Amino acid sequence: MSERLGDLLVTAERISADQLDKALNVQREQGGRLGSHLIQLGALSESELAQFLSEQHGVPSVDLSEVQIDDTVLNLIPRDLCIKYTMIPVSRSGAKVTVAMADPANVFALDDIKFSTGYNVEPVVATESALVAAIDRYYGSTHAIELKRVMDDLREDEEIPEDLELLEDEEELDLDTLEQQSGEAPVVRLVNMMLTDAIKQAASDIHLEPYERELRVRLRIDGVLHEAMKPPLKLREAITSRLKIMAKLDIAEKRLPQDGRIRVKTRVKGRIKDLDIRVSTLPAVHGEKVVLRLLDKDQLQLDMTKLGFEPESLRRFDHAIHQPYGMVLVTGPTGSGKTNTLYSALSVVNSETVNVLTAEDPVEFDLKGVNQVQMRERIGLNFATALRSFLRQDPNIVLVGEIRDFETAEVAIKAALTGHLVMSTLHTNDAPSSISRLMNMGVEPFLVATSVHMVVAQRLVRRICTFCKEPVDIPAPALVEAGFSDREAKNIPLFRGKGCDRCNHTGYKGRVGLFEVMQVDEELREHILSGSTTDELRAAAKANGMLTLRESGLEKIRAGITSLDEVTRETFRH
Repeated sequence: MSERLGDLLVTAERISADQLDKALNVQREQGGRLGSHLIQLGALSESELAQFLSEQHGVPSVDLSEVQIDDTVLNLIPRDLCIKYTMIPVSRSGAKVTVAMADPANVFALDDIKFSTGYNVEPVVATESALVAAIDRYYGSTHAIELKRVMDDLREDEEIPEDLELLEDEEELDLDTLEQQSGEAPVVRLVNMMLTDAIKQAASDIHLEPYERELRVRLRIDGVLHEAMKPPLKLREAITSRLKIMAKLDIAEKRLPQDGRIRVKTRVKGRIKDLDIRVSTLPAVHGEKVVLRLLDKDQLQLDMTKLGFEPESLRRFDHAIHQPYGMVLVTGPTGSGKTNTLYSALSVVNSETVNVLTAEDPVEFDLKGVNQVQMRERIGLNFATALRSFLRQDPNIVLVGEIRDFETAEVAIKAALTGHLVMSTLHTNDAPSSISRLMNMGVEPFLVATSVHMVVAQRLVRRICTFCKEPVDIPAPALVEAGFSDREAKNIPLFRGKGCDRCNHTGYKGRVGLFEVMQVDEELREHILSGSTTDELRAAAKANGMLTLRESGLEKIRAGITSLDEVTRETFRH
């Protein structure tokens, strides 16, 4: 939008000359559209500007919230072009495509659309916020327009020739320059957009990775990493320093790993969200790799019925956590949802009549009514030390973040045998392996047999996107190999996600748990005491009704929740 727009608005007495001068000054300093600055300064509203443009250019205005755009229309114009010009195709009729735009007089945009699509263009006017929301909704590009503007502000003025490499003396650090760069508005905006974009996409982690010739940002969404952006390489130090300052880390220390924490508040879809972000830096060959773990309370599922337990498995687990004493173990690799399961269990058993204590490293979420203790290895506060102190605090229920060694295992088992319900985690592949793991730590078989009441192994698999779910044919031999019977393999309906804007074209949206719930009954205790192997323990547990992780996965496939690929990727057939 040009100065001419401002003159027209003044002539039409929609704004004053003074308001126009202020907006033009801001535009010269920050760039961007004049109309946007007039709105931000309160000179006129978005709807007033859209109505004026509609009258001025003789084109209709459209309310995008009331329009449903077909996928065939969206495919006419590339996503990047919509982001570049803040526009979105609305409909097509013959050789004409109707496009909603914030600036219908932008001839460069109109020419680009015609060249890209081969269609004649009929512009209509929409407010900028409605266009941003529509692009977000249909193209799955959260904050795409703002990110584009930030990247434009950060674009390098000069290109470095490919055959020229700049060498840096890592021992010489200009701290004043680093602090100044990390506080510059474009860098602050870039970091803020990176964080809010990850939050809106429900990412669990952000990876900032420096390489020789590029800087890459990836987001982990539903357990899988996706590339999000590539900021200019020259901003590597500034972005890292900005994150370190936010996490209260030492920006001068680049040779050692550091860990910190950022607490942020942001508005997402009209709601205020408080987030805890764990920051970890790691010195790599081409600079510091930074990983941010996003802990979002809204993503914490405390309803056990929605975690993915099969009905009988859930009944057994619920029975175990309501026992007055004994040990309940949850096992699985990092990122398999163990903490969520334990927090869900605590939310069920926690009440005003019980004293609940937890020892965690780190404390990921604050639970109301639960006394949570953060481990501090540097000063000697580890799981074993905390657990010993807990026993002097009159507890009913104790949660130990992880049993890593014999000392912790010994204290936890003694607590379970002296009238306390103990919950904890182990890193083993399945439930039966946990028994062997405890004994390998040095715990006597009779202590394991009498203290452990239940072991739950779990994995997370991605859910098929409900918006693009479609039937798929898979050869019967592949289904039989996965664990289905010959008869079922010929008749079972299977599904996959085709890929759409809602799921970022992955075919998956969200995750669900696979659970292997092993109840330690009298028969299983006899096996433990007699030194049975893991395979023998598994066979006895299955005879008692335990579903293995693979069988739990097959149940999710039968229900159309996940795909065969997801289940075979995360589980083995026993």
